[in-house]
Amino acid sequence: MTSPDIAVARSPRFSLIRNRAAVTSMLVLIGIVGVAVFAPLLAPYDPEATGFDSPLLGPSGQHLLGTDDLGRDVLSRTIYGLRASVQIGVLAVLSATVFGVVLGLLAGYYRRVDMVVSRVVDVTLAFPHLVTAVGLAAILGASGVNAAIAIAISQLPGMVRVARGETLRLREMDYVAAAAVSGARDSRILFRHIMPNAASALLVQISVSIPAAVMSEAMLSFLGVGVQPPAPSLGVMLSSGQSFLQVAWWMPVFPGIAIVLITLAFNLAGDALRDALDPRSVKR
Repeated sequence: MTSPDIAVARSPRFSLIRNRAAVTSMLVLIGIVGVAVFAPLLAPYDPEATGFDSPLLGPSGQHLLGTDDLGRDVLSRTIYGLRASVQIGVLAVLSATVFGVVLGLLAGYYRRVDMVVSRVVDVTLAFPHLVTAVGLAAILGASGVNAAIAIAISQLPGMVRVARGETLRLREMDYVAAAAVSGARDSRILFRHIMPNAASALLVQISVSIPAAVMSEAMLSFLGVGVQPPAPSLGVMLSSGQSFLQVAWWMPVFPGIAIVLITLAFNLAGDALRDALDPRSVKR
């Protein structure tokens, strides 16, 4: 007879609930997503509205996080900057997931496709994804859309490798062989039998790729090849605030804290999700 403790340990949902770090990170993520979605309602001021009569004001009741060198409200710009970072990061990772899963499935199932895809992936993985993203963004041109495209392309090899590895493992399973013997088409085997069983590994990869994408967006904007001012972005705010660190510390500090919260929350949630979905961590 199975004890209640073992039953709980075998359930990924209960494993996540019992993990305090996971619960905290999930709550923070819900808050971040809420801020990103309802940014127009939460921001007290227009993030691009200048106030030349109130530059470099410290945190106060009127401006909770102070103002920048052009008199723009730092809180409003941080809220909209967080929204831009989350949008670009999530869009880039989802785009990389769609193309990466298709390429990975084909490479893992067809050896001829694998010969080409694996060689291309090996070459791209020789370069750090941040270097790849910066180079692509510089070639495509400085904008938020091009930054998302560059980040998606830089994240693509990791998605391909995970999908390919899972396909190579799952195609040897008995139920896949049974489907092939019964006359099922390759497309049905790939998308009805293999991909659903690879979903847990892909979900974990997505959860750890989003914070990397957010950091990439901040870096691209910081270097001037991402979101362009006066549009708010956490990277843009860090870039403009670094020269005012001694006289207006709030300009770079609060956007930096926002970046840390986003990446830390996603990383903790991804680690907890990986542990919950990893069969080796389940008690027998």
